[in-house]
Amino acid sequence: MRAPAESATRAKSPQWKVSRPVVQTDALTKTYKMGDMQVRALRGITLNIEQGEFVAVMGQSGSGKSTFMNLVGCLDKPSAGHYLLDGEDVSRLSRNDLAGVRGRQLGFVFQGFNLLPRTSALENVELPMLYQGVKGKERQRRAAKALERVGLGDRLDHTPAQLSGGQQQRVAIARALVNEPRLVLADEPTGNLDSRTSIEVMAIFQELAAQGLTVMLVTHEPDIAQHAMRVVTFRDGLVQRDERVAKPLIAREELTRIDSERPEDAPLDVSAGSAP
Repeated sequence: MRAPAESATRAKSPQWKVSRPVVQTDALTKTYKMGDMQVRALRGITLNIEQGEFVAVMGQSGSGKSTFMNLVGCLDKPSAGHYLLDGEDVSRLSRNDLAGVRGRQLGFVFQGFNLLPRTSALENVELPMLYQGVKGKERQRRAAKALERVGLGDRLDHTPAQLSGGQQQRVAIARALVNEPRLVLADEPTGNLDSRTSIEVMAIFQELAAQGLTVMLVTHEPDIAQHAMRVVTFRDGLVQRDERVAKPLIAREELTRIDSERPEDAPLDVSAGSAP
């Protein structure tokens, strides 16, 4: 009996699909020159973040966490080492090329919302698409869809002054999502919010991660970090700890509990964004 042909044997072999990390850094280093001094902000960070992970980054001031976020966000270039974003080595790209990567693959959420004050929620969310050359009707369609995704489908024409703090942050999240990024970077997004509204924002990030979007959150609040799947703690430019959260806080369950404990006649704090 003849042995089976090699090609037939290959055909029957299982084809494993290996997902690559969205963020992959190897010995990432950043050194700043201040006169005659050199400040080593990052001292060789090797770290992977997989698709669909919700990762919290913590650390005291000067720990290197903000520098790491700037590098991951393609806002700065490393002094040494490599950074692969969705498999592409972006660590040696030019400033113009990095700007293109930011527009196509990254979404940003900041503590201060950064919304144009006299511009509607819909128009604020449209802004990133202007730089990508998206036509007007398509911009409006995608912006409306992003706002619906964060629960603001009935606030399209409202200006920031007509929105609560929590609603303004949701507009900012919609703006980060509108170009369908591979990675959302959130820098202290709950810093200007009360505790309940902060949990609402965490609920959105948890839902985005459940849908397969990768989220990296920088925070100094341990209770906020416990909503993530994983907490990476920086110290002196190094990763001090990288730990899985054994039992992440489930934001929707927290909101249900908070609402059940509130007296029926107690009004929601509209100024803090608790209003629907």
